[in-house]
Parts: sequence; C-alpha cells; structure tokens
Amino acid sequence: MGKFSLDEFINKTQQDDNENDYFELETERVLEVNLNGEVWSKMGAMISYTGDIKFERERVLEHGLGKMFKKALTGEGTQLMKASGKGRLYLADQGKKVTVFDLKNDSICVNGNDLLAFEPSINWDIRLMRKMAGIMSGGLFNVTLQGTGKVAITTHFEPLTLLVKPGETVYTDPHATVAWSGSLTPEFKTDISFRTFIGRGSGESIQMAFSGEGFVIIQPFEEVYMSSES
Repeated sequence: MGKFSLDEFINKTQQDDNENDYFELETERVLEVNLNGEVWSKMGAMISYTGDIKFERERVLEHGLGKMFKKALTGEGTQLMKASGKGRLYLADQGKKVTVFDLKNDSICVNGNDLLAFEPSINWDIRLMRKMAGIMSGGLFNVTLQGTGKVAITTHFEPLTLLVKPGETVYTDPHATVAWSGSLTPEFKTDISFRTFIGRGSGESIQMAFSGEGFVIIQPFEEVYMSSES
C-alpha cells in the first residue's frame, strides 16, 4: 500500500486532460477550473495553473460601497481573488474536501471560510451574524450566493446534509456548520447548562437553530476561526 514506481504514481495522480467542464473535481480535494473568462475564488486558494491567467486581488470598491463596509467589519475571511484569462486553474484550501454545486436560479448561504470559488454570473452578498458578535471570535459571517452557475465549497471530511422540515427545528454547532439553503435564517441559542462540558472561550454552548423548510450542510469537524486581530 502506498508504494509505486514513478511511472505508476504519475499515471495514478496526473490530471485528466479529457475532462473539460468549467468546474471539474480533479481530485476530491482539488478543483480544476477550465478558465475562459473570469472566476472568483478565495484569496490564497490557487495552487497551480497553466495557460495565460492573471490574478487580481479584489479591489476595495470592486463590488460596491455596501460590500466594502461589510468586508471591513468581517475582517480577512471574505477576501476574494479574481482570475481572468484562458487556461487551467487549480484551487484547494488546506486539504479540505471540495464539493461543486450547479445552481439553477437557486440560493445558498455558505460560511465565509468554506467558500472556495464561484462563477461571475452568481450574485453574492455578505451577511453578518450580529447576534454572535462578542460570543464567538471569527466565523461571524456568511456569504449568500444566488442565481445560475457553479459554486464550490469546502468541508473537512465528508459533509452531511440535514433536512429541515416545518415544525422540526434543527440545531447545529456553528463551528461545524458549512452551508444552508437560502430560504432559511438561522437563530442562535445559548445554553448555559453545558458550560462545564464544552470548552468555549466564553464558557457557553452556542447552537444555530434552523426552522422552516430547507437543508443544512454540516461537517464532522469543529473549525475554529481566528479573527484578523489575532
């Protein structure tokens, strides 16, 4: 197990030149973007590329004054990079598993740290989780994506989708919550009784509560985010 000749290793791990979808899972942890135009990705996600591609950090007023103020409040977690040109772009984020969604006039909310890339045709906005301010450090925002086009997110290990049904509230750990359907608006619940069992910085157990109809995507990992001031 794990022993290969060089030729065997190359044949097993080389990129697949026959696959040419706009977003292609080259491996479960590497996203290939067959670029002919533009794509937005998380800052620092590029690991390799071929062809004539230029990279540009998101400008202060790239997406309007409103988003600029929101980004100033949410710190570094939502910084984006625009890649433009023609070629193959490979994106990854700390070895996390990549999942690609093909939105068709759909809406999804993604934790800002778990958004990897999306097409320019997708409309997006930042939503602050104001009720969480002062309770958790970092991870206080999500990105709402809406429209038609490809979106790639990342998770630690295999994601699990929980269905939210009317009358059945679903509670999740914010650190393990990756994304949810755009029709849902999470509330936050603090349970002091768990204080001695869960080691949060505030000494409190915090849950996200989802009610209505839709879905929530979680991961089997508690991802603790550090604020930009850390």
